[in-house]
Amino acid sequence: MSQPAHKIRIGVLQVTIWRNQGEKGNWYSVIPSRSYKQDDAWKETDSLGFDDLLTMAKLLDQAHTWIMRQQQAHTKARKESERAEA
Repeated sequence: MSQPAHKIRIGVLQVTIWRNQGEKGNWYSVIPSRSYKQDDAWKETDSLGFDDLLTMAKLLDQAHTWIMRQQQAHTKARKESERAEA
């Protein structure tokens, strides 16, 4: 199984960012999750409570920024490659 491109965590909340490749280049998907302990095992759910919402919003904002920077770096590298070939 492939590895996520990036993970961002605050406490028990996390967003996992996956890089995907398509005909038009890379695109990203984001999976929010909350960890919880049941008996002695840690598990994950996508269910969030009221107290989780603001923190998850901050995590999603950070994920958005990370993806935007990746896309900008990819665009810059592609343009430099095209210039070098010309």
